Amino acid sequence: MRVLGIDPGLRNMGWGVIDAEGSRLSHVANGICHSVGGDLAERLLSLHEQLTDVVAQFQPNHAAIEQTFVNKDGAGTLKLGQARGIALLVPAQAGLVIGEYAPNKVKKTVVGVGHAEKHQVEHMVKLQLPGVSIKGADAADALAIAICHAHYAKAGAGYDAALKRASA
Repeated sequence: MRVLGIDPGLRNMGWGVIDAEGSRLSHVANGICHSVGGDLAERLLSLHEQLTDVVAQFQPNHAAIEQTFVNKDGAGTLKLGQARGIALLVPAQAGLVIGEYAPNKVKKTVVGVGHAEKHQVEHMVKLQLPGVSIKGADAADALAIAICHAHYAKAGAGYDAALKRASA
């Protein structure tokens, strides 16, 4: 399974691609899409084009996206939601299986603690993907999201297979 993890953001959208084979994880690539343009529409288009290029280049079959948390700034949350729409649209257009995960679930899966700090997440990503060179904090978060999906998608696949065997 090849997983594209996406950390949505309007200025910087982190992405990370991993391969998961059984319990074995390996790093493929990671980076950050930087929005370009003046107005919101141009910035969203820029993110869409860059993320589409990532999907075309690395050919994932799964995508994982961090769920939006609501903060005190309603306008900021709305803009993040629009960037998250791009993060959902691009994998959907490519026909990928998409998983969505709350930030605390990602942290608990990767670090073991739901309220881990960013540096702890990055450290655990480096431990689970030896030799990885992380392009920035947003890319580290995206790799953590991909790792989380690899963990839960495998568990779900095992459950689906067991249901099929039981109903046969």
